[in-house]
Amino acid sequence: MPHQEETLSQLLTVATTVLSQALGLVQSTVKTEHELTWSSKHIPGSTIGKHLRHALDHFTLLLDALDADDNSSERLSLSYDVRKRNTPVETSREAAREAYERMIARLEALNSNTQHARPGRVTLAQPVALAADTPHTVNVASSFGRELWFCSLHAVHHWSMIRVICGELNLSTDEDFGFAPSTLKYHKGEGKSKI
Repeated sequence: MPHQEETLSQLLTVATTVLSQALGLVQSTVKTEHELTWSSKHIPGSTIGKHLRHALDHFTLLLDALDADDNSSERLSLSYDVRKRNTPVETSREAAREAYERMIARLEALNSNTQHARPGRVTLAQPVALAADTPHTVNVASSFGRELWFCSLHAVHHWSMIRVICGELNLSTDEDFGFAPSTLKYHKGEGKSKI
């Protein structure tokens, strides 16, 4: 089991790093609510705020499923299709900052529990019953570790779209913002820049 605990800790660190990129964006790059809510010309219907809210929703739903577990079942019930739309995260830099700080703190607390032998801590292989509308409702067996990794990569995908919107607004992002960890690792190994 130590290997699984280490892997879960690594996945939690990746998730925290990915969310910290969004927090940094809200704190340093996006300076106004106008920039947060500006509608992209290249990605119709998209705003930085909508992408921030959407990605955060997935982490929230996953951790809320974990918190809702009443120990009557080892399997967590999860659906990413019950997201809340039009929340303050989409329109307020302060609300986005606070929401991302709270989520990072939740992930850090989970990571601390993973690294220390504490009863009731989450495991990498903790079963998850994922319900998805495809448009047919299907149920898929998964695990907490797999869904945490999905949430992180899903967020990176949305960061890449935010990067496009920032370009439209002439806002500069960090050079690794919106790139998957495997892409960054590949470019480092090839002696290329991160981009």
